[in-house]
Amino acid sequence: RTIIITVLLNHISMLKKITKTTENILNLFPLFLGNISSWLILFMIFLSSMIVILRYVFEIGVVAMQELLVYSHGMLFLFYAALALKDDAHVRVDIFYRELSDKRKRMINIFGNLFFLQPFAWVILIFSFEYVYFSWSINEISPEPGGLPFVYLFKTSLIIFPILLILQSFSELIKLVFKHD
Repeated sequence: RTIIITVLLNHISMLKKITKTTENILNLFPLFLGNISSWLILFMIFLSSMIVILRYVFEIGVVAMQELLVYSHGMLFLFYAALALKDDAHVRVDIFYRELSDKRKRMINIFGNLFFLQPFAWVILIFSFEYVYFSWSINEISPEPGGLPFVYLFKTSLIIFPILLILQSFSELIKLVFKHD
């Protein structure tokens, strides 16, 4: 009898280690790109300052810099979304949520991941492929004179975004189902 209990405890311990390792692996890319994208804020501050100085001091307008600022802003949000999910820093309407027990919160989060976040991310991923593929196939450039010559690279973030969310959602599901921090 004690042998059976020991074997079961060993299996449970091994399962916890496997789930924690899987969760850590799934967190790698969202964590990496989320941290890198947070540095885009400094880049955007510098870029905004340069645009203002060039425009109002030297009376020079640089369209490529303005477009780079817009695309950097978009990439910041797209790449940081998964890290915000990991850190539970995303926006939620918690009129009722904050009063619930941990078990009910966990059930709501599992439901939200499975029936809202996962389908949302998969739809974006599936519908973005053709759009991004077309952009790459024509080596899309900015329609503006003096604009960026590599718009297709930025559009690729529309595929990276849902992949990061899917990975992070799986990581969150593992954490929620096996309840470990």
